[in-house]
Amino acid sequence: MARIGVLELTFRLDGCRSLKDKRSVVKSLVDRLRHRFNVSAAETEHQDEHELAGVGVAVISGERGVVERLLAEMTDYAEATTEAELIGIHSEII
Repeated sequence: MARIGVLELTFRLDGCRSLKDKRSVVKSLVDRLRHRFNVSAAETEHQDEHELAGVGVAVISGERGVVERLLAEMTDYAEATTEAELIGIHSEII
């Protein structure tokens, strides 16, 4: 049976003064997650606020352990490679 993992990350972007600044940071992260982990990723929350960003990621695999590992790796990667502060993490495996 296929397992689907969903990851929601919330960031505080203190240095962003406009939506244009914010979207540059978020787009970079989304693109890097897509290419590095071969997952679906998009900005999903706080789209009209320049100091907060929500990024959603989805992954599918036949093994629960693979999904769990990828969710953890993506969280660590996003936190380490983004200048924004990670303030919220929610993950679920279906």
